[in-house]
Amino acid sequence: MNTNFRQQQLLKSTEDYIKTYFDNEGSGHDWWHIYRVRNLALQIAKTEGGDIFRIELAALLHDLDDWKLNGGNKVSKIFEWLSKMEVSEQEIEKVLEIIHEVSYKGAGVPTPASSIEAKIVQDADRLDAIGAIGIARTFAYGGNKNRLIYDPAVQPENHDSFEAYKKTNAPTINHFYEKLLLLKDRMNTQTAKELAEKRHQFMEDFLEQFFNEWEANF
Repeated sequence: MNTNFRQQQLLKSTEDYIKTYFDNEGSGHDWWHIYRVRNLALQIAKTEGGDIFRIELAALLHDLDDWKLNGGNKVSKIFEWLSKMEVSEQEIEKVLEIIHEVSYKGAGVPTPASSIEAKIVQDADRLDAIGAIGIARTFAYGGNKNRLIYDPAVQPENHDSFEAYKKTNAPTINHFYEKLLLLKDRMNTQTAKELAEKRHQFMEDFLEQFFNEWEANF
């Protein structure tokens, strides 16, 4: 079977699987988030290069084993799915490596990406975490986890370990200072750095308006 045809079949089957798996997911990590990340990654790759097949496959699967969504399940659903699709172990390892390097793990935790594919998928995921959509997703996640919008008594933290970051239950506004406002300067590719500028400024403007309204500064 033609390799390109086989890859396209796998991508289509994976897209259908992910659409079903994340149907009605209410924390901002739904199918449309994955759809946007996939499209952003492919757009970045047009300029930055990389293996397009691995980039698209990793983007489609990047949230399947996410710690925020899988309830601590130690079994890799990504490995199970790709094995079921008869993907070679060598290829599975490469895709898993890309996905493993995508996640943000705390303000004080470096998250280097070791390949251009990982850099691109990481950038795409982080771009979808900022700007107007990023703001919407942040409050969707906070509501999904029953978090307060804001509490002036709870100060943002500079988490220096992944475990500390995972345990936080702070108000949603804190997440801007603990993650979102830091992402612009953590983009890997020049393309993503340029895209991040406008999205970052939109968040800055939003927070200024938010605090003006909070303090009744008309």
